[in-house]
Amino acid sequence: MYKPKKPYFYGTGRRKSSVARVRLFPGGTGEIKVNNRTIDNYFGLETLKLIVRQPMVTTETLGKFDIEATVIGGGFTGQAGAIRHGLSRALIQADENYRPVLKKAGFLTRDPRMKERKKYGLKAARRAPQFSKR
Repeated sequence: MYKPKKPYFYGTGRRKSSVARVRLFPGGTGEIKVNNRTIDNYFGLETLKLIVRQPMVTTETLGKFDIEATVIGGGFTGQAGAIRHGLSRALIQADENYRPVLKKAGFLTRDPRMKERKKYGLKAARRAPQFSKR
């Protein structure tokens, strides 16, 4: 059966090795779904839920949109940061006036910190093999 698609605003967010695709549905109840699970079910820590909601709190749009996020890669902290980044970008699509507020808060800047690559002769990026005198 064909289900008509609701219009939405879209934003892609990235942090470390996580990528989040965030859809913002206007006129919602404020429900946040991450990978088809509720935010409370997906993120265990309260701080991560706070990170995800930060752009909504900053722009005072907490109950005005339904949010659906699909996130892959990385750990929970990176995923929360990626969702925040994508959500900020989607909010700008919804209303351009949110841009200065979100930019001042630093939500539009992608966190560039990445894992350093492993070098040959080492066990990790900088971790040398154990030294043995004899």
